Parts: sequence; structure tokens; C-alpha cells
Amino acid sequence: MTRYPLWKYILILVVCAMGILYAFPNLYGDDPGIQMRGARGLSIERSLTGDIEKVLQENDIVATGIHYVDNSVDVQFADNDTQLRAREVLNKEFGKEHTIALTLLSAAPQWLTGMGLSPMNLGLDLRGGVHFLLEVDIQSAVDKARARALLDIKTELRKSGVRYKSVKANTAGQIEVVLRQAGQLDQARRVIAKNLNELNALSIEGQTSQFLVEIKPAEVENIKKFAIDQNMIALRNRIDQLGVAEPIVQQQGDNRIVIQLPGVQDPARAKLILGRAATLEMRMVDEKRNSSAISSGVAPPGSSLYQHRDGRSILLKDELIYSGDNIVDAQASIDTENGGPIVNITLDAKGARTNQRVTGDNIGNRMAVVYLETVTETRKDENGSVILNEQGEPERLTHKIQEVITAPVIRDQLGKRFQISGLDGINEARDLSLMLRAGALAAPVEIIEERTIGPSLGKDNIAQGFKSVMIGLALVLVFMVVYYRVFGLVANVALVLNLVLLVAVLSMLQATLSLPGVAGIVLTVGMAVDANVLIFERIREELRNGVSAQKSIDQGYARAFSTILDANVTTLIAAVVLFAFGTGPIKGFAVTLSIGILTSMFTAIVVSRGIIYLIYGRRRVDKIAI
Repeated sequence: MTRYPLWKYILILVVCAMGILYAFPNLYGDDPGIQMRGARGLSIERSLTGDIEKVLQENDIVATGIHYVDNSVDVQFADNDTQLRAREVLNKEFGKEHTIALTLLSAAPQWLTGMGLSPMNLGLDLRGGVHFLLEVDIQSAVDKARARALLDIKTELRKSGVRYKSVKANTAGQIEVVLRQAGQLDQARRVIAKNLNELNALSIEGQTSQFLVEIKPAEVENIKKFAIDQNMIALRNRIDQLGVAEPIVQQQGDNRIVIQLPGVQDPARAKLILGRAATLEMRMVDEKRNSSAISSGVAPPGSSLYQHRDGRSILLKDELIYSGDNIVDAQASIDTENGGPIVNITLDAKGARTNQRVTGDNIGNRMAVVYLETVTETRKDENGSVILNEQGEPERLTHKIQEVITAPVIRDQLGKRFQISGLDGINEARDLSLMLRAGALAAPVEIIEERTIGPSLGKDNIAQGFKSVMIGLALVLVFMVVYYRVFGLVANVALVLNLVLLVAVLSMLQATLSLPGVAGIVLTVGMAVDANVLIFERIREELRNGVSAQKSIDQGYARAFSTILDANVTTLIAAVVLFAFGTGPIKGFAVTLSIGILTSMFTAIVVSRGIIYLIYGRRRVDKIAI
């Protein structure tokens, strides 16, 4: 007689019970829903659920559930038509202070969700939406930092009484400083070392009035890291304003960002919002020299010629009053006087003080609102092929769009709030307000890859993926029963349990299941039965050698273990490598494969052995059904 330790049976029961519980929510599917969050990251109160319920009742809209979850409110509906009607009503009532996004919510009952149990997330290829791969122009961020450093050097040298002839950037990425007096070289370098510690002042051999300044390598790395981090924050904020539930924004490599927007089926607007590095600048019109500069086409010192949107020229002073960095809020609306689109701007304290001072001193003069956008494009030849530079990298051109939106006459002193008019339409007003609220990108980005998956294709992928898993599982189950009889039935129980545990772990980790992940599950189904095949063939070999039935079972499990372990460890190593070096879809495959390997070893070795011992281990048998 062979007995299995009691603690192992307890372990099997606990693991199986937990697995079934965590996998259970996946049986209920999804309902159409709406997710509401505070605009610009603001927190919301739990009492909002009551306000939402009241508004929906007043408009005869039935919600199947309203739940406050992690600083957001999820509202469920029975069908898509009700969901769309509810969005219009809620957007009208709460849209100013909240972002309202269409989404899919788990249809699991409250007693499950109340325990913190939820189904696994579906990837873009199963749910539908838009995938973007953005490349960040890191060098642009470094160039901006160098331009700021150039201005800082001029300021510090003037404050310290060091006179200079020129301070300009050279082609090597350094700043050349030429002094008027040779005796001030050491003083100038000390000033920079003391007040601008992120810069290195380098001497030039044989030069007594000229030296070079460069940004320290460590600071350059910080600038690059900041550019990626700031861009990810700004992009997340923009996505929040677009009203996308459960977006994915991840860094990939040193200078790329992956963005996945589930449910978005308007990629044109998403591209427009995500890829634009836009901001505003306020400058005074140079009224005295405006006419002469326009007629001659030459801007005098201290001013520059700009273009209105209709092509008219205007001369603006180079001195910047304030920029988009000082804007804390922007809302698009309609002007009640003329019906045109406007953007209501709210400034921070510093911008408000500057605005109050400048407009108070310039009543009767014009102040221009300048729109700036940085656009980066990859160069292509006549055949549409990408042109590579000497380093083998795609050659990119960066150009700036600078246009004057409006240049109104200052009628009264302005303060913290004012309006921008002169926009082409309400859509432009909304997009501009969105970008100003979200913050400027630290460096321009270019969309180098784009994929759009329709919701119908996502449903087809789910159906095909489910079908492939079921067909693969059914074929394996039939084969095992026919070939191994009772032992095949035990293997089938372990195989089904393995699938349940795999889904449970994915749900517990809130992993995102994509189509490659489904492929990993199908592969796991096939691999999971391998361990049982090895064990059963070893048992049959022991029986053929004349070993008793119960001892054959013991020997089969014991001697097959090392082979099973070796095979699974090598596959697990491959999966870890795929996860470490792969991108999104490959990582999804690696995750499901890795989890499947671990769960299959547990079910094939521990669970199946426990069941076999229950059947044959408590009595003497001369023959076993294998």
C-alpha cells in the first residue's frame, strides 16, 4: 500500500480552491460601461456615485451597477445604446471636472468584485483599439538644454562684470565664449563653475580670451531621462483628456514609448493629440517699427517677423512675456458675443503677476498669442524608402510651426484669467485646450508605427483563440483517455486544472492577455500533457520489467521527475529570455508560457500523483488500467 502525505492533499485542495475562485470572474464576460475620473488627476469623492445615479434616473437611463473603485467611478449598462446615451448625459453634467471614458466592465457579481477578484485584462488585439510606437527626439532635448545654458552663461557673466564679445554654440555641441579682456578668463571660468555646476568650462590651448563650455556627461544623461519621463507624463495626461479607459503607456528601449488605447477607433485625432509638441507664447507687438519692417521684409534688432494664419506679417518683440509653462488650466467654449470658438486660460501666480504688470503698462497696444509646434519627420526618397544617415539611423528633419493666432488690443488690465480667440473652429479650440492642460512635451515625438484593430476583429480573435484552445484541449483529452485509460482520465483532470490555474494566475496578477498570450496557452496545453506521458511511459516500462503495480507507480513518478524538470527548466529559460528582450506581444507569449510551465509541473506531478494514490494506493492491486 502507498499513501500520500496529508499535507500534500491539503496543499492540493487549497491551491485548487484558490485557483477556481480567482478564475471564476472570467466566466461572466464584460458589460458596456463608463469610467469616470477626476480631470487632470484630481481626486473624486465617493458621494459622486449618488449624484450619478440621480442624473441617470432623471433621464430614464438604467444602470446595472455603479461602483466607486480606486478613485474612479465605474457605471455598468445592459447594452451599448444605453452606454452611449449615458455618456452624453454624464458628459453634459460632469464633463468639466471629470474625464468620461467608454470601457468594458466585468459582469461578475458584487460578491466576487467585493473580494477584489476580477477577470484578466484583454489586450488590444482582443479588445480593439489603437497601438502607437513613438520615438522621442532626445537630441532636441539636449539642444534645448544647451540653448538655455547659453543664455545662463550670458546672464552670469553680466552679473559678475565679465565682458564678452560673443557666446555662441559651435558645430561640436559646445558653447564658445570669447571675452573682451584676456585677464578675465580665470574669473569667467570660476563664475561658471560656481553658479552653473551642471556645466564644464574647458580651456583652449594657447587662448587667453576664449574658452569652451559643455554640459557635463552625467547631466546630459539626466536630460535624456527627464525628456522620456516628462513626455510619458504629458502623454498620459493627454490620453486622460481624450477619455480612454485603461490606456497603456510604457517606455521601450532608450528613446521609444509604446501607447495602446483600448476602444479608440479614431486614430487620426489620437495621432494629432499625441504627436504634437505644441505650446503658446505671449509677445508684445512692436508697434513703432511694425509698418516699416513689414514693407521691407527685414526685422530690426530686438524684434522678429511672424506670420498670421492668413499670411499677413506682424512684427513682435523678442522679449517673451510668458509661455505655456505658466498655464495651469485651459477650457474650450463659445464666445457669447460673436459665437466664435475661444479658449479660457488660467495662469499660475507667476504668470498672473507678469500678465497684470505687462497689460497694465501697455493699454492701447497689441499683445500677440503665438502658437508654436515642433514637427519631426523621417526623410524618405521618391520610392517611399527611409533615408539613413552615416550612422545607419533614419534621417529626421525637425521644423517649427510659428503662427500668430490673434493679436488683440489690450483694452484693460488682465490678471489670472483671459481668453484666446481667432481659432479656426471648436475642434481646434478643444485640441489646443487639451494640450495646454496636459503640459508640453519635453522633446518632439514621431509616430513610427501605428496599428488599428477594430472591435469586430477583436471579437473574432477572442472567438478564434477560444476555439483553438478548446479544440487543442479536446484532442489531447480524447487521446489520453483512449491510450492511457484510467491514468489518461487522471491526466485529463490535471490538464483541465492546469488551465484553470493558468487563468487564475493571470487574473490574480491582472496580466493583459493578447493573441500571442493565447498561443502561449495553446502551447502550454500541449506541453502540460508531456509530463504525464513521460511518467506513464515510465510506469509501463517498469510493469514490462516485472515490477509490481504500486512500485511501478512510485518508480515511474520518481524516475521521470528529473527528465521533466530538465525539459521544463530549459523552456522556462527560453521564456525568460523572450520576456527580457522582447517587445509587447512577445512578452505576452513569454508570460503565459512561463506561468503555464509552473502550473503544469504542479498539476502533472503533484496533483495527478495524489489522484492516482487515491485510486490505487490504499489497496493491493495486481493490475492497473494503463
